[in-house]
Amino acid sequence: MSVPIHRGQDVSQPAIVVESVSKSFGSRTVLNDFSFTVPAGTTFVLLGRSGTGKSVTLKLICGLIKPDAGTVTVNGADITKLESRELAETRKHMGFLFQSAALFDSISVGENVAFPLRRHTKKADAEIRDQAQALLEKLGLGKEYDSMPGDLSGGMRKRAGIARALAVDPSILLVDEPSAGLDPITSREIDELLIEIGANRQATLVVVTHNMPSARRIADQMAFLDEGRLLAQGTVEEMERSEHQLVRDFMKAPQGG
Repeated sequence: MSVPIHRGQDVSQPAIVVESVSKSFGSRTVLNDFSFTVPAGTTFVLLGRSGTGKSVTLKLICGLIKPDAGTVTVNGADITKLESRELAETRKHMGFLFQSAALFDSISVGENVAFPLRRHTKKADAEIRDQAQALLEKLGLGKEYDSMPGDLSGGMRKRAGIARALAVDPSILLVDEPSAGLDPITSREIDELLIEIGANRQATLVVVTHNMPSARRIADQMAFLDEGRLLAQGTVEEMERSEHQLVRDFMKAPQGG
């Protein structure tokens, strides 16, 4: 399958390779001999009905859980074989935007953004605050450093979550349901931010979404999961012409499944 080469991306080496991965929780098999490759610098969208293993895949990529079988290679390292210290080092190059933004409610918005810098760098406090403030300003939240997360709208919380995910300048950004709970206008604004991140930082994005208008806007490549297996992968146009009726129907749905 062809991969569109945009945004100055370097596709000489894949950023992520998931190979023959299986994962079960008790008697429930979530992923079954599942494989895909994400070229560096692309935006890769995972599609599928609820409960098909999309969010589990994100957790496998960042090493929050381990597969029962198979390998997960990130920037050339098989993270399933890394010791905890090596895994922590690898995660420094990854950002994760949770569906709920997952901000710490007990600290300010600015300190949420500063948190990964305090944890993963030895920068001085003033430099960390300046960097967090600069990120908030870029995302339209320049006046919200001292605000508490509970005072923000859903869209503002998502923006703050993106700012925190970008704080350590990751080469890979994992995004879980960026449009969840947002109105169409705010959803489009978040999409535009993700596109800009991929373009300006030449980052690799892996995005889980049910929102088909959003997926169409941001995706270089898509993959469709069904019952724990990869049913189809390709560009938007290739997915629309898929041999699988389920994939074609999903692509036509206003918001996906």
